[in-house]
Amino acid sequence: MIDEIELERPLITQEAIQSKVRELAHQINQDFENRERPLSVIVVLKGACFFAIDLLKHLTVHTHLDFLQASSYAGTGSTGEVRLHSDIHMPIAGTDVLLVEDIVDTGLTASWLRRHLASHNPASVSLCALLDKPGSRKFRVKIEYVGFTIPNAFVLGYGLDYNEGYRNLPAIYVARPV
Repeated sequence: MIDEIELERPLITQEAIQSKVRELAHQINQDFENRERPLSVIVVLKGACFFAIDLLKHLTVHTHLDFLQASSYAGTGSTGEVRLHSDIHMPIAGTDVLLVEDIVDTGLTASWLRRHLASHNPASVSLCALLDKPGSRKFRVKIEYVGFTIPNAFVLGYGLDYNEGYRNLPAIYVARPV
């Protein structure tokens, strides 16, 4: 059975996303261009994969890439606890880490992942999030690179899902279960 969702007009268009991705990459390139060590880019699966791939295409600094999978959501709501489904495999000790997230909502997953990655003794950990939803924040988390600040609504598309569907939409939509 396919879950029924009602989509509103795009909250953020495909063109606006791609423009912001280039802008964020430019910022990151400037911030890390004079570093001796590679930038360890850690992508949070599954939601951030579309954003991360587009971002990486525009990064000119030397990078290493790894993935982890964590979640704190089921359907449209937070479960209140983070589950690490798959951890990183490359060593990040002494490197600068860029954690790439699709959305920072309550802040639970992002703050937990920052602490988790910091436990690997990197030189630094920075967070890059395509979307920031401060209206639903419950945990303090610093986001060094923010794409868009959005209202407190359920969104999907461009990697963000509803029960594993709708990730392939090229824009970001406000959605309501029907």
